[in-house]
Amino acid sequence: MSAHKTVPFVDLSAQMPTVRAEIEQRFAKIIDTTSFILREHCDAFEEEFADYLGTRHAIGVGNGTDALVVALKALGVGPGDEVITAANSFIATAEAIVLAGAAPVLVDVDPVTFNLDSELVAEAVTSRTVAVIPVHLYGRPVDLSPLLALAERHGFAVLEDSAQAHGAVQEGHRVASVGALGCFSFYPTKNLGAFGDAGAIVTGDDALAERARKLRDHGGTAADEHLVAAQNSRMDSLQAAVLSVKLPHLDEWNAQRRQHAAGYARRVAERGLTDRIRVPAEHSGHVHHIYVTRVPGGRRDAVLAALRKAGVGAGVHYPRPIHLTEAFAHLDLAGRLPVSERLAGEILSLPMYPQLTEDDLDYVVDCLAAALDAA
Repeated sequence: MSAHKTVPFVDLSAQMPTVRAEIEQRFAKIIDTTSFILREHCDAFEEEFADYLGTRHAIGVGNGTDALVVALKALGVGPGDEVITAANSFIATAEAIVLAGAAPVLVDVDPVTFNLDSELVAEAVTSRTVAVIPVHLYGRPVDLSPLLALAERHGFAVLEDSAQAHGAVQEGHRVASVGALGCFSFYPTKNLGAFGDAGAIVTGDDALAERARKLRDHGGTAADEHLVAAQNSRMDSLQAAVLSVKLPHLDEWNAQRRQHAAGYARRVAERGLTDRIRVPAEHSGHVHHIYVTRVPGGRRDAVLAALRKAGVGAGVHYPRPIHLTEAFAHLDLAGRLPVSERLAGEILSLPMYPQLTEDDLDYVVDCLAAALDAA
């Protein structure tokens, strides 16, 4: 094994040399102009991000959860409605449905892609279904074709949760540009991350965009205009400036993530570990926000502990599916979503960020092999 070292789960400081000087220049301008909320810098980022995604509108908001809530409300979702989404996701996806006043309907996921199983979505549709939220989990795009066909047949909307998939591509389209609306989080550790909380809603629909802009800013788009009861979830200029500086680097950083994912898979195969750990299924549009493997046989926790002891920043995303959290235990779905429940006991996230080195990858897989041998 390589000499002992530390490989963090993510290292945000590693990207600072690339962007720091320009961010500092933009911060200085914001301080000089005291334009701190929306306006010039936010308008610029919204235009840049919409252009990057190939859609008409981007609406900056305070965080990714608010993006989902505002998007749902823009669709008219509320009490009495049902919204279908995946049980295997971060809790914010289901949380937003509740905050919009609707009922979450959680369905199981595909055991290979970890993404929403479209056949199970079809079985879950009722007369109260108004939307489905596919989650492009870990940066792997969901195949939207069957969901879009299903939505057209039953008259509900597709809202893409793209919080972990900035720049991911499915069938020639960037995620979030295909459904009625798409939502992003710019939490600092995301592929495109701010220096704090921020989020965005994107859409090609002018009317939905107008509604979202009102709903993020006290019900209007002009001073003292309050057309509907809404909320305060505006993007601030500092976060917009950071995102504008980072956006031109996103494709390069995503390419490095894909290169590291291939490097992990190659090393796992060369070490003969493929029977004991399963690496993510290949997808050319995957941007590997999180590199999630599977350790079957009840050995995941022992492997995780050994990796951390060796200085490898491994994690579990997520240790409990949404329906097994206390917040959603009332849905009484325990034992009824077997894939999500099985995955929660097997998934293991390895370090993933663009600036990983070949030595880092060697060390992680060396430690992984040793941990699997000992488990």
